[in-house]
Amino acid sequence: MENLVNQLREFQSQIDELMGRIGIAGKARQIEDLESEASQSEFWNDPDAAQRKMQQLSKLKTLVDKWQSLAERIADALELAEIADADMQEDLADETDALREIVEAMSFQAMLSGDYDGEDAIFAIHAGAGGVDAQDWAEMMERMYLRWMEQNGFKAEILDRSGGDEAGLKSVTVSVKGDYAFGFLQSEEGVHRLVRLSPFDSAHRRHTSFAKVELWPDIQTDIEIEVADKDIRIDTYRASGAGGQHVQKNDTAVRITHLPTGVVVQCQNQRSQAQNRDRAMQILKARLFEMERARQEAEMAALKGENVDAGWGNQIRSYVLHPYQMVKDHRTSVEIGNATGVLDGALSAFIDAYLRQKISG
Repeated sequence: MENLVNQLREFQSQIDELMGRIGIAGKARQIEDLESEASQSEFWNDPDAAQRKMQQLSKLKTLVDKWQSLAERIADALELAEIADADMQEDLADETDALREIVEAMSFQAMLSGDYDGEDAIFAIHAGAGGVDAQDWAEMMERMYLRWMEQNGFKAEILDRSGGDEAGLKSVTVSVKGDYAFGFLQSEEGVHRLVRLSPFDSAHRRHTSFAKVELWPDIQTDIEIEVADKDIRIDTYRASGAGGQHVQKNDTAVRITHLPTGVVVQCQNQRSQAQNRDRAMQILKARLFEMERARQEAEMAALKGENVDAGWGNQIRSYVLHPYQMVKDHRTSVEIGNATGVLDGALSAFIDAYLRQKISG
């Protein structure tokens, strides 16, 4: 029985720590504030705003109830184990096994408990310093991420793709749909460095090249961002396929420039100019929303508000193919010698380590 008691105490300590890290007490206070606000007679004067707050309240209550219920269940089992006799040991052992599975699942969920972790994502790759090698590296990264998405059950749709001058690509923007797409992919945002013998160097010398990943939550129906017509410039052009060959005779692709911030978004995969424009506006709002969130949270260096140069000194991960093979994440110190496997989409070790480090604070 003592062993069961020790296991339950460990579960209790683990859950208490996780509840503290993800702010369950603060979320419980948010619930009280929202319930108080909802009880006011003028609450429904603005139905849209009221509906959003009720959705937020429901989401918070589901989350808090789940954690509090688990904490109570562990406490009840622990209390019983401390006073029970041998006749109850089998039942308590079964309950402890059941709680172990729940605690493991909740520990994983805690890593993806951010406000937008459960959302779809908009994922972009941009070639950085390194010329043609960097553009080829950006295309290698595109392949790597598309494979990871396929292997993990995410649906990827290329929204815009700009080919390189000689090889590779200058940039690509991808819509990623699936549970917790944004939560998982947040570990990939930043500058990625490649070291290899260049296939574009006649002397076959070693080159270093860079590419940058950007990420935004794709919350199409929940973004409260107003974009005035006077603040945007809309350009149209012909959508193109691989190798730069036109696949549309009309100017269906759309580029929107947000003049106050300089943010540029493009979309060319939809069937009509109107559809491309609508999707580009959704992407623009997502980017502006993320910039505003960064400003409000005063974390400009970690979120979208700061533009990190895709060059030396800023990399989050290095991929070395020569003189040895090694992929190293500079934030978590995770190293994998099978660089080929990583480039084939084996990214889970890096993603898991990043999320665990994030929740451990």
